[in-house]
This record gives sequence, structure tokens and C-alpha cells, in this order.
Amino acid sequence: MISTYKLKDTKSKDAFRYSYLSQKFFPYLKPVLPKALLNICIAVPLGLLDGVVALSLRPYLDYVVNGNPQQTWTFLGHTVQIQSWFAAIIPVGIVSFAVLQGVLKYLSNYLTDWTANKMSLSLKKDLFRKLTTMDTQFFDINSSGLILTRFFTDPETASKDIIEIFKSFIMAIFGILGLVGVLLFNSWQLAIIGVTVMGIAMTPVVFIRKKIKKVSNANMVVSGNMTTNFNETVGGNKIMSAYNLQELQNKKFKAQTDEQFNLIISLTKRVGWMSPIMYFVCSIGIALVMMFGNHLILTGQLTAGAFASFVTSLLLLYKPTKTLGHTLTKLQNTFVAMSRVFELFDMENKIKSPEHPLIFQGLREKIEFKNVNFEYEEGVPVLKNFCLSVKKGETLALVGNSGGGKSTVVNLIPRFYDVNSGTIDFDGVNIKHFNLNDLRNNISFVFQDNFLFSGTLRENLLMGKLEATEEEIAQAVKLAHLDEFIGTLEDGLDTTVGERGTTLSGGQRQRVAIARALLKDAPIVILDEATSALDNESEAIVQKALDNLMKDKTVFVIAHRLSTIKNADRIAVINEGRLVEEGTHDELMRIEKGHYKHLYNMQFKIQESVNEGAANA
Repeated sequence: MISTYKLKDTKSKDAFRYSYLSQKFFPYLKPVLPKALLNICIAVPLGLLDGVVALSLRPYLDYVVNGNPQQTWTFLGHTVQIQSWFAAIIPVGIVSFAVLQGVLKYLSNYLTDWTANKMSLSLKKDLFRKLTTMDTQFFDINSSGLILTRFFTDPETASKDIIEIFKSFIMAIFGILGLVGVLLFNSWQLAIIGVTVMGIAMTPVVFIRKKIKKVSNANMVVSGNMTTNFNETVGGNKIMSAYNLQELQNKKFKAQTDEQFNLIISLTKRVGWMSPIMYFVCSIGIALVMMFGNHLILTGQLTAGAFASFVTSLLLLYKPTKTLGHTLTKLQNTFVAMSRVFELFDMENKIKSPEHPLIFQGLREKIEFKNVNFEYEEGVPVLKNFCLSVKKGETLALVGNSGGGKSTVVNLIPRFYDVNSGTIDFDGVNIKHFNLNDLRNNISFVFQDNFLFSGTLRENLLMGKLEATEEEIAQAVKLAHLDEFIGTLEDGLDTTVGERGTTLSGGQRQRVAIARALLKDAPIVILDEATSALDNESEAIVQKALDNLMKDKTVFVIAHRLSTIKNADRIAVINEGRLVEEGTHDELMRIEKGHYKHLYNMQFKIQESVNEGAANA
């Protein structure tokens, strides 16, 4: 298993382990195997039919152009003039074979698209399932563009191209075999020369494998950066306009496209010389064939028809040989992508349920942090020997300087991250012993910037409880103070909110998130800066909704708003990753030179004065 989450660190180490990759890929090929095999069977005659025209030239020249009109052939008691018979049958045969080839090509293309898309969709479904199980840290350290490239583009390359490439490979191989058969039929001496030269022309293909892997991996990173740039330009369009960052974004994108261009040209410089060399080597082969062929014709060892058929076959042989070279190059690129895909499957989630998990059925007494140490990056501690106990039904407010570790504390409770040492216990049981889904089912989150999915208000609410009844939804809407707003909407709960809920105001998004949490009705509630981005009017409404959410719950609150802090049962002051003070508002205010009192005087008292001034105005 791969322990690192950094997608840029991919090595495509299995890109040349063709047997291993084939075994890994077979489960996706197996459901479409009958159609894939039928496609291969069709590819065989498609390849062999390339030699039909070349083969027909020999009897046409020998019997029609240079034939004896008096020469006959007796078949089932009937005398047939050979010259006339071939003159009539060869054109009809060529057209018939062309029709047959067209039908076979249509069937082959249909089967190729059907099987390729089926495999691609299956692979994407499994990769998306893998993506949804990845830890929060995975999304922290990888850009959205790189994730899209690895989880969406690579599966396309790995699965959709493989059938087309394999079909082209089979057609090329049997095209070569068919044409080589025509060569041998016409002259085994000349065939030795032609086949030897073609073999020499193919040798450069084996030298470009590692270069393809290197460029493909580098191009994957650049493509991911370009996609990230697109996402940031769309998502941050207001900031871009407000700060006139258009030129900066253009320069960044230009640099990325230039880098991608240089990578592609770098590969072209190393691969592009293959065609000229193949042309040159093949021209030598044709020249040798012409020289020796002239000798065979002059000495009566070879007819003009046989020679013309041979030369035509040799010229036609260049196409499947060249195709085979390009196919092998594309196949290597596909195997590189396939290797990257299965590296994703091999990623080991660091946060997962234990092999024999305990079922968490609710909090009975308390949540306890015991000597917890945590760091996002190695060597940079965020929490240091952190200890804290919270009773069931208690509302605890976490305060402290920015970056002190408040959000980290609440993110550890649902195991978005795991502690480096120490434990977090629910009723004396380490949360790592619980089933992960059960643990998170008992926790509701309301963030500062709550994410709403594209869809309707109803769909977003039901994410709190998929099987919720209309009565439960109505009650949650009322308690979240959303009923008045929803009553103004023409489609009510079936109103589409748009991507990320951008059609709603900040306060409306917060109340939707609170209603979602109310439907979930989890015994533990975490409020992370839930009202800090709102104006006073919106805050007052949201605070009422939060009060309804917090009833009879164990609540962790991170907030800058005085009202929430003062009404908490207890306040924990965190500074530089340590619990430095705890108590009620009044208790903490009595500590001379205390951390909380200092914070209150600097921030909360100023805020209170502003609010009082606004009220008196």
C-alpha cells in the first residue's frame, strides 16, 4: 500500500510491469469480455484483408494484362477462358471485399466504443468511491486540479484507449502477417529482404519507453495545475476582479501552457525521428528488392505479376508496421496512466474503522482529551500535551489567539485527523475503537462557510437524514427560522440553490446548515465560527436557530461573538496548542493578567461597545 497522499510524488513504478497491470485491469475487462473477444475476432480479418488488393495484382497482371487469350480452364465440365474470367471476377472481388471491410469496420468501431465506455465508467465509479473515502489530509495537500486529473483524466486514458489500441495492435499484427504471407507467396527470397528491413525499422520503439513515462508523469502534474488555475479563476472571480488579477492569472496560465508545450515537444523530438528513420530504412529495403527483383524477372524466376504484387505488398506493409510502432508508443502511455490509476487504489487511508469496531450508541458521561499531541506537518506541533474534559450536555466555548489550535481540537473529535499521541475518549473508550461511520453519525457540524451541494433546498436538508418525513423537515425548517424565507420562494423547498449555494445569502446558508444538523439530531454538536461572518441582523436570527440546535446537546463552540461565549457553561482558553485556562466567563475575568481577560479586553469588550453604540444610535 502507498502511505503518501501527495499525488505529485507519483512514480508510475509499475508502468513496465505489464503482467501485473493486466491482472489489476482484468476485473474491469471481464464484464465486457465477450464483446471484446468478438471485436478481436473482427480485427483479424480486417487486418488480413489489407493483403487482398496486393494479392489480386498477380493474377490480374499475369492472366489479364499479359495472359494468353487462348488459355482455358476446365471446371465441373465447363471450359472457362482464364483471361476473361479473371478480368470479370477481380474488380467484383475487390468491391466485395471493400464492402465486407466497411461492415466489419463499423461493427469493430461500435464494439470498441461500447466496451471502452463501459470499462471507463466502471473504473470511474470505483475511483470516485475511493475518492469519497479519502481522509481530510488528502484534500489538504493536493490541489483540486491534480485530483481531477488523477481521478478523471487518467481513467479515460487507461480504460477507453486500451481497447482501441489493442484492436489496432491486432489489426496491425494480422495486417503484417497477411502481407508477409503475400510476400512469401510471390517470392520467398525477396520476402527475406523485405521482412528483415521492416524488423530493423521497428527497433527504435523499444528505446522510448522511459521517456514516455517521464513526460507523461510531468504532463500529469502540469495538467493538474492548469485545471486548478481554471477552478480558482471561476471560484475566485470576484477577488480576481476586485484586485485586478486578470493579468497575473493569464501569466500563470501562460507559463503552465508553455511548460506543457515544452514537455510535448520534448517527447516529439525523441519520438518524431522514428518515422523518418523508418522511411529511410524502408526505402533501402525497397531499393534492394527492386535490384534483386530485376534479376529474378530477367532470369525467368519471377513473373511481372508476382513482382508487382510483391512490391505493392511491401509498400502496403509499411502502413501496419508504422501503425504498430505508434500503437506500441500509445500503449506504453496507456500503461503509464493505468499504473497511476492503480496507485490511487493502492493508497492506504490512514483514518479508518478498526478491524473489529465497537458500535458507538451515544454519549453517556463525558468526552475527554488525554495528553493529546498533534501536528499537520512533521516537526510543527499544533497541540501539545492537550488535556480537556467535557461533560454530557455541557456547552464548551473554545477561545484563543488565531492559529492556537481551536479548530484542530474540534476536527479531531470526528476523526477528520488522528492524534499523533495521546487519546480522545468517549466514556473512557478511545474513539479509534469505534466504527467510523457510527462515530460521525453522532456528531453534527456547523461551519463558518457551510458547503451546500448543487440541487434543491430539500436535497440539501435531507443530507442530515435521508429518510426524514415531511413533518420532520417542516419542524427543522421552523426551528432553523427558515420558514419565513422559504415561504417567499415560488418553489419552496424544491428551489435550486446553485453550485455551493451561491444564490443564498450567508445567513440563509447558515440556517440551511443548521436545519440539516437539526434533522440529523446528533447528541454532539460542533459550531466552528458559525456566526463570525454574519452581520448583526443575520447573526441574531442564526443565533436563535443555533439555540434550538444546541438544546440538550453536548456542544463545542468556537466563536468570536460575545453572546455565545458568555452563555457557555464553560470556556476553555487555548494558546499555542495548550489549555491555559478554563472556567466560566466570570471566573476567568477574575484572573488578573489572565489570557481570557486579555482577549476579552482586546476583542470582546470592543465588540460589546460597538454593539451598545449601535443600539443607542
